[in-house]
Amino acid sequence: MLSHEIGGPETLTINELPDPVAKPGEVLVAVKACAINYPDVIIIEDKYQFKPPRPFAPGGEIAGVVEAVGEGVAGWQPGDRVIASIGWNGLAQKVAVEQRRLYRLPEGKSFEQGAALLMTYGTSIHALLDRGHLKAGDTLLVLGAAGGIGLSAIELGKAFGAHVVAAVSSEEKAAAARTAGADATVVYGRAPFDKDQSKALAEQFKEAVGPNGAQVIYDPVGGDYAEPALRSIGWEGRYLVVGFPAGIPRLPLNLTLLKSCDVCGVFWGAFAARDPQANAAHVDHLFRLWQAGKIAPHVSETFAFEDGGKAIAKLASRGAIGKLVVKVAD
Repeated sequence: MLSHEIGGPETLTINELPDPVAKPGEVLVAVKACAINYPDVIIIEDKYQFKPPRPFAPGGEIAGVVEAVGEGVAGWQPGDRVIASIGWNGLAQKVAVEQRRLYRLPEGKSFEQGAALLMTYGTSIHALLDRGHLKAGDTLLVLGAAGGIGLSAIELGKAFGAHVVAAVSSEEKAAAARTAGADATVVYGRAPFDKDQSKALAEQFKEAVGPNGAQVIYDPVGGDYAEPALRSIGWEGRYLVVGFPAGIPRLPLNLTLLKSCDVCGVFWGAFAARDPQANAAHVDHLFRLWQAGKIAPHVSETFAFEDGGKAIAKLASRGAIGKLVVKVAD
């Protein structure tokens, strides 16, 4: 499913291409499922930090079966069930993947679940532990808490012993957050906010997180939601900047002085590339939590391969709860 030109999901087309070949250090994967994430929305519009040469396929998170291995590859063989975070080209029947990006899909877990694990939970475990230094007893405020990344932050926050407050845009999403383990919820309106609305939202957040404020704020939303959330942070809290589907916010830095707090960027893809051993340890931790039933990728809807554009459009409309996955093959 290729992007030939800059534009939305409606510009994507299905084309036949020669089968890719596994080069040295690569593994050829027959893709079974591809999860949809926010980068897929903006990469086809040339608004992502990476701009692959066209034509390319969106889809950065896959699960499938090893079909062939390239020269120098060890530890993988045809028939192995795998998952991988690859950046793009996942909405295809076959893709060549660097072996360092592959992880073995645990037995008993479906391709759809596997495709929905790495990007959201990988981002969240890195954010909460490495950047947020979350510890048991902390209060964690999660914005956009009913999306795939928000639900992963709720589950991991609870697994690490935090008190989790989930902020969402509807009662339906609040119910999903509570099912994932949230201790409390805040339902906010749709931005943009005027000054009074921003102040009112800040009061909602402050009431929900309690008098000591939030020790960690997880923000994959941005926009007009960021400043009200920051106003609810506790002394020496950590504000985690994860994404901007609502726009890139401008934060008043006097708040960081008054709260002696940190604003921390979270770029999981760069972390994984720069420190693959630490990332692999996180993924192993995720597998153990998954096997123990403390986390579970929430796939709310699956789409046929030819409807991959519809999945991207639904995510772009912010109407999705949990993860959307495209079934590329049975």
